[in-house]
This record gives sequence, C-alpha cells and structure tokens, in this order.
Amino acid sequence: MATPQMIMYEDEFKQLNAILEKLLREANAKVIFLVDKNGQLISGVGETERFDTTSLASLTAGNIAATGGLAKLIGEKEFSILFHEGEKDNLHISIVGGRVILVVLFDSRSSLGLVRLRVKKASEELAVVFDRIAQRAEEREKAGDGDFPFAEITDDDIDNLFS
Repeated sequence: MATPQMIMYEDEFKQLNAILEKLLREANAKVIFLVDKNGQLISGVGETERFDTTSLASLTAGNIAATGGLAKLIGEKEFSILFHEGEKDNLHISIVGGRVILVVLFDSRSSLGLVRLRVKKASEELAVVFDRIAQRAEEREKAGDGDFPFAEITDDDIDNLFS
C-alpha cells in the first residue's frame, strides 16, 4: 500500500515549532532545521537567515541517503544519528520517527552530550506530532478522501483564477 499524502495543518506546524524553539533554548543551539527525507525544509528556528535553507535541506537529505547506503553495506538498517565537528560549529543530524531529519547546529557554548540529551527528548515529542499527522492521513485515505483538501478544485477553477 502506498504511503498516504500527509498534510500538515497550522496547529501541528505551531506544535512542531514550539518543540524546536524549546530544543533551541535547552540545547543552547544556534539554529535548528526540520527537513523531510526528500530534502524539503519543513521548519527552521534560530539564526536561520544566515543560511541558504534550500541547499542545507537538500544536502542534509543527501547526507542521510549516502550514509544510509553505507549502513546497508555494513549490514545496518541505517545510521539514525550523524555528527559533524567543525572548527567553530558542529552539526548533529538525527532521524525522527523514521520520517524527518532534525538538524541542530551548535558551537562551543554547548556540548555534544547536552545536544544529544535534548534531541532525544525533543525527538520523542516530534514523533508524537508526526504520528498524529500520519494517522489523520490514513483515516482520510480509508474514507476515500485522499485528495483532501484540494479535491473540489477543478481545472476550470484554476483557469478562471489565472485568466
């Protein structure tokens, strides 16, 4: 069975952002991004204006895909956590609920141990929100309402909008 199309509503987006903001504070991070596995940015908090978020999201997804290939070569399912250490900044990348990628950028004001601890708790909270989104998508699919909320829009409606 194909995975149902997931649609996120404003209240869920606000819940996700609240979790990310809390993680930003508690981990003393500089910026946090939430990216889907296709490389699309879902949300970002902190010093996001410093970054080309489109490139960061797609490169992060590519990084996860590449390390997934490495994992399979050595007999692992996946590497759920990646860590990149730089001279000034560090990246902690983790897969949340098998669905999305959580990227935490931090510097010497924080530590890897603190980030890992806070990410673990935030990941559990994020997974609950994404489980709810997925459950609602499955319910819509079973009810035959899989194209919701755009099912009632016709080609004529689109033509009228742009004419």
